[in-house]
Amino acid sequence: MYRLILADDEVDVREGVLHEIDWQQCGFEVVDRAENGREALEMAERWQPDVLVTDIRMPFMDGLELAEHVRRMLPGTKIIILTGYDEFEYARKSIQLGIEEFVIKPFSSQELLQALNKVKEELDREAALREDMDSLKEHYRRSLPLLRELFLGSLMTRALPEREINDKLAGYDLPLQNCRHLVAVIQLDLPADAEDIGLRSFAVRNIAEEIAQRHSCGYVIQHAGFVVLLASADRSDLPSKLENRAMAVLEEVRQSVERYLKFTVTIGIGTTIDSLRAAHYAYADAVAALDYRMVLGHNRLIPIRDVEAREASPIRYDELQEQALIRCLKVGTAQELTEIVDKQFAELVNSEGGTSVQGVQLFLLQIVTTLMKAAQDTSKDLHELFGGNTNLLSQLAALHHLSEAKQWVMDICAKMMSRIAADRQTTYRSLVDEAKAYTRAHYADSELSISQVCEHLHISAGYFSSIFKRDTKLTYVGYLLQIRMEEAKELLAATDLKAFEIAQRVGYADPNYFSFSFKKYVGLSPKDYRSRARGELP
Repeated sequence: MYRLILADDEVDVREGVLHEIDWQQCGFEVVDRAENGREALEMAERWQPDVLVTDIRMPFMDGLELAEHVRRMLPGTKIIILTGYDEFEYARKSIQLGIEEFVIKPFSSQELLQALNKVKEELDREAALREDMDSLKEHYRRSLPLLRELFLGSLMTRALPEREINDKLAGYDLPLQNCRHLVAVIQLDLPADAEDIGLRSFAVRNIAEEIAQRHSCGYVIQHAGFVVLLASADRSDLPSKLENRAMAVLEEVRQSVERYLKFTVTIGIGTTIDSLRAAHYAYADAVAALDYRMVLGHNRLIPIRDVEAREASPIRYDELQEQALIRCLKVGTAQELTEIVDKQFAELVNSEGGTSVQGVQLFLLQIVTTLMKAAQDTSKDLHELFGGNTNLLSQLAALHHLSEAKQWVMDICAKMMSRIAADRQTTYRSLVDEAKAYTRAHYADSELSISQVCEHLHISAGYFSSIFKRDTKLTYVGYLLQIRMEEAKELLAATDLKAFEIAQRVGYADPNYFSFSFKKYVGLSPKDYRSRARGELP
């Protein structure tokens, strides 16, 4: 059953369409209906419909403007425009928006049904393409030659000589010279032993590849259990251009997987690099960003720049034990910490009798180096983390038994985890508080949006939305509406300003839309609210 939103300002048209068509038999569910374009856009954000049926002429936002917003926000949504004869040529000019069907008013239910059936056939075709695992597996084998796959995968693993990279780029017909790059890793939000996990991964890869090719955004491979996007752009372009395009492609991938495959993915996004020799560093950053899904939740994009303060050239260690411990210090739990430290000490403890003193010392030195790296990565002050004595080697030298060293490591790690978690929470709260202050100072600006706030805070919209909702229990749009409506209520009760003047003061360029929003929020029109506030109404 496909979700559908119906938008038309004429109640007779809306109700007639709703009652004259057997929606369930047609394969659709009308999840909501709107009487103006602004309301329809809010519904589209909430429901993420498969189909939008909209009149071309509506108050507050017309159908074409609505279609433009929806196409940008939900690129997979099919759009049917209802238009009058005199508007038809105007509507035809909007064909670049990718509108699927036009139905001319006045129309019969049969004419609308024909348009709906065409759209449903397209939706069915797209769904079948993504759900046919055998077909996807064969497409996977045909789409990328094995040598190209192995080469791109090797770039994620280690640094290769520049000459070897250039030779293989030419030999494999990969036009990636003189480019800057960004690496993203896509993780299925499913258990590793889930049924058909391999085919599901192929399905995700196929969707990502199709979207990346359509936007000319780079290459998709499978590597180390991830679906990996290597996004590239000419080095003459600003890094932000590549980042913005890659983020848009990855968001479309995330939405498409959820809609068509009926499970979700989380996407870690690494730093931008100027040479493929550094691709393994960008890949490592993307994997590190993915670990933060334990903190931020699944089914989202997580750029590394949003979650970790990175120096230009951070020191990197490739050993698996170091990576596991550092990841746990940043985002793990106390139980995970115990398990990791137990595992890392287990081999040494079990073979203590046959291990040289130098071997034990080298192992402990590696642990200390890992702790120092974790402190460096999180920009922690060593005195704050380790007390007045920041010479960890001297602290280790004072220990008399390996079991004491293990307990010392546990104590230091537990303290680091606590401080890192507390600072992260403080950072979240600080960002939310700054966003609230910015909103209170600028709510009268009718152009104020979440994008403007995020630009002020220098963070991505997806990251900001998650922490703002977690802290306030409101979406940012809901919070902005609350600020504007509460201020409007005060002005109505305490002043003699006219409704259109209050609308301007609280950030509404259109007085009619202000009245519509106020009545929806308060339950009374501005005029009735003022009368009741002054005791003129019961």
